[in-house]
Parts: sequence; structure tokens; C-alpha cells
Amino acid sequence: MLHALILDVDGTLADTEMVHLSAFNHAFKEVGLDWRWDVPLYTKLLEVSGGKERIRAYWESRGDLPQGIYGGAVEQTIGRIHEIKTAAYEQAVQDGQVQLRPGVLKLIHAAAQGSLALAIATTTSPVNIASLLHRTLGPDWRMHFAVIEDASTAPRKKPDPMVYHQTLARLGLPASACLVVEDSANGLRAARKAGLPTVITVNPFTAHHDFSGALRVLPNLEGIGLPELRQWHQQARSAA
Repeated sequence: MLHALILDVDGTLADTEMVHLSAFNHAFKEVGLDWRWDVPLYTKLLEVSGGKERIRAYWESRGDLPQGIYGGAVEQTIGRIHEIKTAAYEQAVQDGQVQLRPGVLKLIHAAAQGSLALAIATTTSPVNIASLLHRTLGPDWRMHFAVIEDASTAPRKKPDPMVYHQTLARLGLPASACLVVEDSANGLRAARKAGLPTVITVNPFTAHHDFSGALRVLPNLEGIGLPELRQWHQQARSAA
């Protein structure tokens, strides 16, 4: 039987990436860098999981580290950029620029009524999760989730399955009793490495990804309830 639903955050619970992109560009300007990421570049950079990792990958690809910035100074600079970016993103969420994707809120409430545990397994930071879910679910948002695993608890980012292994351990459930909702190829790979059947809800930044191995690939969760999830979960178990 299906006992738990495990959810990614960015791109899955909400279309956050345009707001993240704007926050990154704001941070670059604040620290005096002439970088400006556009949508095609950011779409490619999203193949790297984690905000700091994304900044580092882009910086290394340019090959133009400022003279005198090496080692720890590089990490300090990346940390400062990410700190400013996170604050800008949090403010944008508080200003109402991010909403839950279609069907998400209804499914969260249905899970509670159907005695289905909910968990979060993401590579984003705790402050990003709190900003989004406090705004969209209210001050008691944590009560909806039995487990929350994020960048602070699982430092090895997707497609590494670390965050999913830790989520399963804390839930006390085998992978066969759970179902994942993801939006990206890295997320799908991480979930599948942990043995988890996975449903994909695509967004404009991930629609081109290879989702081979997913149970379903959907535009969003609109009209999807527990009966559909349980049916797909059972089909996955029967095929295993």
C-alpha cells in the first residue's frame, strides 16, 4: 500500500525558478559583478543542483576569477552572493510573487484526510522552504509534513540519492511504500536510485529533460487525487 508521498519543492510545489533567476541577478549586481543570467543560460545551469553549486559552476566556466581571489576567498564570495540572493528571493515570496502550482494545495489537504504521510526532499535551503510554505500554507505549515530533508541535512545534492535515503530512514518506510513527485531529470535520477517510483510534473525549465523511468509525466497536479496516485503506485509495484 501507499503510505507516504514525498515532494520536491522548487519547480514541483511552485514555479519558483523565474523568481530565483531574478534574485541571482540582483545579487550579482549588489556585489559588483557584471554577470547577468538569461533564461536559456539559467535553464542550462539548473542541471547543477544547489544555488551555491550553480554559482561556482558558472564562475569556473568563465575562467575569470578576479586576481587575488583564491581558495577560501572564492567560497566567501560565493557565500555572500548566495546570502544576498536568498534574501531577495525571500522578499519576493513575501510580496506574493510565487504561488503553489495547480493541484498542489488540494493534494496536500487530501493526503491529510486520507492518512497519507507527506515529506519534503529537496536540495533547496531551509529558509527558501519556510518562506514559500509559510506564505502559501500559513504559519502552521510544518504540521503538514512528517519529514523535511533539505540542503542543510543532505549536503550531497541530486542526482545523488542522499536526500531520499535520509527521508525514507526518517519516515521508517521502505521505498516500495512511497511515491515521489519531482520536476527534473536530476530529481528523477535521485529518486530512482533510492528505489522510489516517481511522478513528474514538468515546468518550462525542465520540459526538455529525459524522464525515462518516470511513472507519469504530467503538466501539473491539477485533477490528480489519492485514487490516481494509489493506482499508479500499485501499477509500479506490480511491474517491479
